[in-house]
Amino acid sequence: MQYDATSPEDYISQVPEERQEPLKKLRKVINDNLPKDFQEGMIYKMIGYYVPHSVYPDGYHCSPEVPLPFMSFASQKNSVNLYHSGIYAKPELHDWFVNEYPKHCKRKLDMGKSCIRFKKLDEIPFELIGELTRKMTCEEWIDIYETALKKK
Repeated sequence: MQYDATSPEDYISQVPEERQEPLKKLRKVINDNLPKDFQEGMIYKMIGYYVPHSVYPDGYHCSPEVPLPFMSFASQKNSVNLYHSGIYAKPELHDWFVNEYPKHCKRKLDMGKSCIRFKKLDEIPFELIGELTRKMTCEEWIDIYETALKKK
């Protein structure tokens, strides 16, 4: 589901009422743990966290006018999805998350390459997401991103 929101607050106000509190909590956990230089805003019609042009002027190579995306979350039809580029780009981070997840949640991990789907809102592992958010600095993300671009 896409929402035509202009701010994170606006986005959360548009989702179904039963999802608003979990999304507010998810947003707070991410913001409380977000390393310096990342910025929050709307990106790709989701609440996103990215490297602003003031830190990385080149922006995203596919659309340089867009700041370099890092992570985001969205309310979808059947789940709340967390997208984390670092999990996709850094195998050690992916492996750490997969190993830690069962310690925080009884439900089987529902995950794609960079997407973690939470179908039960009362089972979102907020503490684990906070830890995941702290695991990669802005500088490390830029280095990983630039290294991947050079390989192309």
